[in-house]
Amino acid sequence: MRRLLVCLAALLAVLVAGGVYVGAGLPSRAHVRVLAATNPGRTALMRQREQEALGRHRKVRTCQSWVPLTAVSRHLIYAVLASEDQKFFGHAGVDWEAIQESIEKDVEKSRLARGGSTITQQLAKNLYFGTGKTPMRKLRELVVARWLEEDLSKARILTLYLNVIEWGDGIYGCEAAALHWYGKPASALTATEAAALAAMIPNPRRINPGAGAARLERATRRVLWLMARAGYLGRDAAALGAEPPPEPVEEGADETAEEPATTLPGDEPPFAPATVPEPPASAAPEAETPPPSPSPPGP
Repeated sequence: MRRLLVCLAALLAVLVAGGVYVGAGLPSRAHVRVLAATNPGRTALMRQREQEALGRHRKVRTCQSWVPLTAVSRHLIYAVLASEDQKFFGHAGVDWEAIQESIEKDVEKSRLARGGSTITQQLAKNLYFGTGKTPMRKLRELVVARWLEEDLSKARILTLYLNVIEWGDGIYGCEAAALHWYGKPASALTATEAAALAAMIPNPRRINPGAGAARLERATRRVLWLMARAGYLGRDAAALGAEPPPEPVEEGADETAEEPATTLPGDEPPFAPATVPEPPASAAPEAETPPPSPSPPGP
């Protein structure tokens, strides 16, 4: 009995120490709560990219313009929901089923495959933790994701996400991305342009026009397929095929690798994935803000 008590005490001590260590790397709850009405300043990812640029003796640059959700094309909102988090309006920050599937892929491929992180988790990563992949960072990310869901509305989470995530070297948020890649505001993006921007999200430093138009086009077709499957595009968009195109480069792969130089908005002609067919405008939903993602149609 005494040995059992000692083991239980040791286990409890380990759990307490682990909890303290996890908590030590978390932002304050108050810092998360203020995001309900206040936009964040420089994020952890921005600071990480600045340090990487300085380490390579490159110019540090940050291009970002905040816009409300009503100033974002519904095509982009739908593209992001379809490709990044189809259960966004139905979960409380974490999609446990997706995490399980991601772990199974990791075991099968003996490497860290992309998948499992919700939009809320990705926001927590961008705001507070950067791109480093460690079990401790993932635990902290889960805690902050839960706080975000408790303290902010879904619309606010989506607004923050679309305004802080990375879309190329020094480009943050959908407005800066739309201006840079297409020479137009985020409100004016077409379905194909929106799909292309959403296709960059998994790894914007490797999936972008400057790093390879062919890779981006393949990723764009996948997002269009997912949008059609989720009911965000007209039935004619199903001509993209019965099966989804291959997944893009996994999240985190060579994220810190040197990439082709990216010019700031206005420095070069906007990119246009002309080989991807544009669905008719009449197929797009009319709502200004996204409804819950519809269930995929049956086979």
